Amino acid sequence: MDPLEQIKQVYAASAARLVAQLYAMTGDYAEAQDVVQEAFVRALARPGRFRQLANPEAWLRTVALNVARPRYRRRVLLHGLVRSARLDPAQQHAPDLSPDHVALVGALQRLPWQARETVVLHHLADLPVAEVAAAMGCPVEAVKTRVVRARRALADHLGDAAPVRLTRTAPSSTSQEREARHA
Repeated sequence: MDPLEQIKQVYAASAARLVAQLYAMTGDYAEAQDVVQEAFVRALARPGRFRQLANPEAWLRTVALNVARPRYRRRVLLHGLVRSARLDPAQQHAPDLSPDHVALVGALQRLPWQARETVVLHHLADLPVAEVAAAMGCPVEAVKTRVVRARRALADHLGDAAPVRLTRTAPSSTSQEREARHA
């Protein structure tokens, strides 16, 4: 298969999913689109190398996260300048979203970056704990701990009595909960 055709197929299959994951990380839909587009631009710059990847979507997610991190740091600096009244804030626009989605993204924004990244990769990107650990360059135990703490924090931020479940299906109280308790 032609490398450019492969990139087109990966784009069609995963771009929207990656934007949703990065939106949950950044809290800014336009920013999420930008970092995902940047990841695809980098793939287009080296299509032969992209073709050799075992998991192109994981590579694109990693690139997008690597692009998003320094942008996040700059945004924090900018918000500090806005709060100090040195700059006027720009108007932000987001797509029409359900109130629950907006509340979840807002609660995610209140988490520290590492906790937010862990939750998004594990629950929204559906990556196993081991893959999240590899993507973040930390031990599996650290990922488990961050997930448990982030769920508690999200429950507090969302006003829920029980910890937040971000999974698509309702898991039974099995190995996931035992794993989280033993992390």
